[in-house]
Amino acid sequence: MALDPQARHVLDQLAAAGMAPLHALSVAEARAFMESMRALHGPATPVPVVRDLEIGGGDGPIPARFYRPREGGVLPLLVYFHGGGWVIGSLDTHDDVCRDAAAAAGCAILSVDYRLAPEHRFPAAAEDCFAATAWAGANAARLGVDPARIAVGGDSAGGNLAAVTALIARDRGGPALRFQLLVYPVTCGRMDTPSYRDNAEGYLLTRDAMAWFWDHYVPRAADREQPYAAPLRATDLRGLPPAFVLTAEYDPLRDEGEAYAKRLAAAGVPTTLRRYDGQIHGFFTMGALIDRARAAAAETASALSTALA
Repeated sequence: MALDPQARHVLDQLAAAGMAPLHALSVAEARAFMESMRALHGPATPVPVVRDLEIGGGDGPIPARFYRPREGGVLPLLVYFHGGGWVIGSLDTHDDVCRDAAAAAGCAILSVDYRLAPEHRFPAAAEDCFAATAWAGANAARLGVDPARIAVGGDSAGGNLAAVTALIARDRGGPALRFQLLVYPVTCGRMDTPSYRDNAEGYLLTRDAMAWFWDHYVPRAADREQPYAAPLRATDLRGLPPAFVLTAEYDPLRDEGEAYAKRLAAAGVPTTLRRYDGQIHGFFTMGALIDRARAAAAETASALSTALA
């Protein structure tokens, strides 16, 4: 399918603004750029409970933000990990995404501010995300959530961390997870798929940018073969929670996300794979300018609500 005209408009706007390639920016500049992209989401849905908190982690406290779409009652929970290549992104860049999801899916959300690279390299982010998920299960009563209805999810690098958290939870004996929501996830560090070749340049996320992210987070090539860095490298995917995997046609990560979905299904994991044709990486958070972003948000919220019912 041709590139969505609204996605093309976003790319043209960024080009007109003189945006430098991400891989040419400093870490501080890239983080500032990510913060500025929040405006592309559009107005968020109000939710009555939003509070910041700290989670006890093995390597120190982990900041988080907790959302509830209503005051009382016991709710299911999504533990959410923001995107940004393990280097950029924050609770604030994905605040609107979490507000919308809480309201649309009717679940509580715990958004995790995991440690970023290069200050904290692999496996710091993965361990933080697992620690936050385990903490949520252990503190379900305090949060007013059902420990039997906990999901993990995220976009891009956050999708990677959600998949990895599901693997770690299985391998370490819990917490039991009901669902994993993976939005154009990073699943492999080899960068050798046809979608990397076909979408290497011109669609916001580039091959050079992904190399920049991997070099900051997992600089050792051998570590990129470890399942907790690249879940597609896991030899056994049995026993993982059901998954919804969303990919975008004009995304270097498309093929590895779809390969992971197919391997999950082959391992007996109930899996829904949904490709958004005509879309670019990052479109999911661009609802102010891309109509299909709002459709994707509604579809993922529906899948989450059904899985956690």
